[in-house]
Amino acid sequence: MKHNNSRRDFIRTGVTFGLGLPILWSNLSSCDSKPKDNTSNNAKPKSLDILILGGTSFLGLHQVAYALDRGHKVSIFTRGKTKPSLFKDKFKQVEQLIGDRNDNLTALENRSWDVVIDNSGHNAEWTKQSAKLLKVNCDLYLYTSSTGVYYPYLGSDIKEDTELVLNMPEGITDRYETIEYEYGIMKANSEREAINQFGADRTIIVRPTYMFGPADKTNRFIHWPIRLSKGGEVLVPGKENDRVQYIDVRDVAEWMIRLLEDKNAGTFNAVGPKGDQTIYEFVEEAQQAFTADNTFIKVDDYEFLMQHDIYGIVPWILPTGNNSGSAKINNEKGLANGLQLRPLVESIKDTYNWWTSDAVPQSQRDMVELDPNAILVREDTILKSWKTLTEA
Repeated sequence: MKHNNSRRDFIRTGVTFGLGLPILWSNLSSCDSKPKDNTSNNAKPKSLDILILGGTSFLGLHQVAYALDRGHKVSIFTRGKTKPSLFKDKFKQVEQLIGDRNDNLTALENRSWDVVIDNSGHNAEWTKQSAKLLKVNCDLYLYTSSTGVYYPYLGSDIKEDTELVLNMPEGITDRYETIEYEYGIMKANSEREAINQFGADRTIIVRPTYMFGPADKTNRFIHWPIRLSKGGEVLVPGKENDRVQYIDVRDVAEWMIRLLEDKNAGTFNAVGPKGDQTIYEFVEEAQQAFTADNTFIKVDDYEFLMQHDIYGIVPWILPTGNNSGSAKINNEKGLANGLQLRPLVESIKDTYNWWTSDAVPQSQRDMVELDPNAILVREDTILKSWKTLTEA
């Protein structure tokens, strides 16, 4: 299945390679860390037969692990090419169905499950065909969408009922803007296909913002755990009031399972932190995950940042133009419907632990930490230029 470029991949490119627009425990057991359950979550749920379209990468890994821990049965449908990098023992309990969403859904025919999670609906037609096939023999369909559906981000309080762009506007010529639009439009139309087939009362749409945590292969967020663990002068981009939003992948995965248990149909933003947070507040809190002594150098000149190819260090995204409201997604509905958020320090620790564990190949670490175009490598040079400018 060929994945379309997404705004997440695009921002990753900008962070890792400096191209433009758009965590300390000693073992990997921390990857299993969970937020404290409330009383209702402690109650043993009714066992569900869950089908996950996808399931072997990032979000799916944590969905599988949490679902099994809750006593559910899990089947996954993949091409069989990606092997799970975490929870390998748990995957021995998972039924693994092989096929291709582009042209081979045979393994899903004449089968029934209680609920379906669609993590790999990277094409509206794929979502339509899978939902059409499964709607008779499954009760609920959960489509994993994205806050990318809100592009362009022009509001200051973006809620689930915001009108979405469903077709490419005329006159879009900028390559990066085109990528943003295409991704959001694809996700928005995929949501519609899921609802068209299952009906609004049997469909759950979850729209995560930038997810991070153990097993994240995008490398878009790892800058901060790496950098804050080292200490010294740390470049912090953005102005004093620049807001950031992000969410631990495990908080999304676990909430999705609970939404299915509760048969809680609807559309929800999966966004943290709980309240407003600026990039400066983010780094101050995140650094508490480490004992290193960090001195934050706040680079608040957008022109300077753009001149040095810094358009985003996730979760900070340059809040101008069509991205002015990208960190202003409303999370009230999600929080009111059971979304729980881990402490940031815990998430940073766990992500760093995973990054330095055997679960991450050295080649992946080198791609980020040794790339001459990465901000991590260019930071000293950029800060020297900043000091020269501000001290002149």
